[in-house]
Amino acid sequence: MRNDTATTGGAHFAFTDRWGGVSAAPYEERNLGGAVGDRAADLLANRKLTAEALGIDAGRVVWMNQVHGSDVAVVTAPWETDADIPPVDALVTAERGLALAVLTADCVPVLLADPAAGIVAAAHAGRPGLVAGVVPAAVAAMTELGADPARITARTGPAVCGRCYEVPGEMREDVSAAVPEAHAETSWGTPAVDVAAGVHAQLARLGVRDLHRSPVCTRESADHYSYRRDRTTGRLAGYVWLG
Repeated sequence: MRNDTATTGGAHFAFTDRWGGVSAAPYEERNLGGAVGDRAADLLANRKLTAEALGIDAGRVVWMNQVHGSDVAVVTAPWETDADIPPVDALVTAERGLALAVLTADCVPVLLADPAAGIVAAAHAGRPGLVAGVVPAAVAAMTELGADPARITARTGPAVCGRCYEVPGEMREDVSAAVPEAHAETSWGTPAVDVAAGVHAQLARLGVRDLHRSPVCTRESADHYSYRRDRTTGRLAGYVWLG
């Protein structure tokens, strides 16, 4: 089981790949997302195995019902039942030992931490969320709790790159009007969107200076799930928590 992990001042970041779980094809092996067609028992086993590998309590991981919007939930404990999980695309907490999780399979997983303030956030930034401003909304929620953007460390995980994310020309122009840095072209010369570049530009404009972008393109990597490549597939996860 391989995880891309990092620690900064007591804040921990992790991104998963697809290997080291129990799911069968087409979700092999470590699908961490519900509602994709995988067996519920395999999903729970994969989440438990991943938490153990990261040294966290699977029962202390907070998940989202991601809807490609910009709503943020400030949380102090895990949801009591799956029915309680709200339709949001960002989570913020100041609780130590509470891990926030974001699911992706081409969208950009965004993990944020201000260790000095003891505040972390996780956000799901696809093309619609980028335009809607989910990442600025997450930073604003962190700031309301006492975080300082100048102290925030931001890490974005594996996601489809601008060279592979082909879109209609009109869609690219709409995205570029909101976030010019997301304007891109595919490796074969057609209009594209670079969501990660847009996210990093938004963070920089907010005063976040400690920025880290994964070099992995999910569409190009056989080690990662990609909805654009495979359609029926599993989900990766990004985790952030305070030690």
